[in-house]
Amino acid sequence: MTRSSRAVASPRVVSIDDFRPIARHRVPKPVFDYLDGGAEGEVTLRENCRIFNDVTFRPRHAVALANCSLSTRVLGFELSLPFLLAPVGYSRLMHPGGEVAAAHAAGKAGTGYILSTISGHKLEDVRAASPGPVFYQLYLMGGRGAAEAAIERARLVGINALVVTIDTPVAGIRERDYRNGMRELISGGPFEKIPFLPQILSRPGWLVDYFLDGGLPGLPNVIVPGKGPLPLIDVAAALAESAVTWADLRWIREVWKGPIIVKGVLTADDARRSMDEGAAAISVSNHGGRQLDGVPASLRALPEVLEAVQDRIEVLMDGGIRRGTDIAKALCMGARAVLCGRAYAYGLAAAGEAGVDRAIEILRVDLDRTLRLLGCPSVAQLDRSYVNVPKSWGN
Repeated sequence: MTRSSRAVASPRVVSIDDFRPIARHRVPKPVFDYLDGGAEGEVTLRENCRIFNDVTFRPRHAVALANCSLSTRVLGFELSLPFLLAPVGYSRLMHPGGEVAAAHAAGKAGTGYILSTISGHKLEDVRAASPGPVFYQLYLMGGRGAAEAAIERARLVGINALVVTIDTPVAGIRERDYRNGMRELISGGPFEKIPFLPQILSRPGWLVDYFLDGGLPGLPNVIVPGKGPLPLIDVAAALAESAVTWADLRWIREVWKGPIIVKGVLTADDARRSMDEGAAAISVSNHGGRQLDGVPASLRALPEVLEAVQDRIEVLMDGGIRRGTDIAKALCMGARAVLCGRAYAYGLAAAGEAGVDRAIEILRVDLDRTLRLLGCPSVAQLDRSYVNVPKSWGN
């Protein structure tokens, strides 16, 4: 067992929440709060997690199961687990292994990984790191020329699907980032960084890793024609220049011949529009509570979207997943699979790839135990009969 593995082994880390203090201790405050925080008053951020308490289980007792199947199919890919690792920007700031480490961990576990455009590692290296499916989350940073070049690179290296996020016409105001100097850390000049240096210098281990990794990386997957790689800029500026419209989605559909997942759907109208534009799947998502504060929790929006879709395309969900019971409830409600972002990113920030391995294992064991306690032999058999849903939810 490596030192990193020991740092996140039981009993020190038993649940996903146990990663948080370790990650907080290892990385500077701006990096931790970028990972941990949400928009404005963080109402939606908290509600994403709290909402699972409103759905309770209806177990089948006196059922003995020799084993339970956790496998499912997403876009035709057989996954050993009904959860994929969601795109997390700036992962390389959390740990030098970043996206490569996360993709490798996902592949070892038999599940999929989604690479963010705001990545410090080349998509070729990330694709090579995983034997499993790798999807690419496309932002239109650098304009259509840069996006088309990235799509072609994705095709050549065998990226399996594109994920197009539609909820970022501008960045939500993430107040922690303003207070902690995340913009100054990413893109500010030397004098702008001075007020925030104590936060950086207080994490010497992270600082050594940062310099050994070559300092602040650019965006190797955003090559602007005639200019080269786009410099790493703060997230607000990055998202403000990469809004995706339905017209853009039609253009992407013409350029990319593989499956497209539309991420950021919260209403029946957007679900139907996504289908009209040729989406193979959608993810019910509020961007982890990081965009518009005050929108419904993802789980609460799921029934409306499912009603609109009527099984014509696959429906995924992300937001607030911290336990195997959360995954089970989302599947019972009708999601094909879920995406986990913070759940593994806390592990990445705490211990690199070993932390991601441990996060995946925690969720896997949690989910297997939940199925056994429910008396259900397979995630494919989870349905509404296994949960009590508040009558006020309607659908």
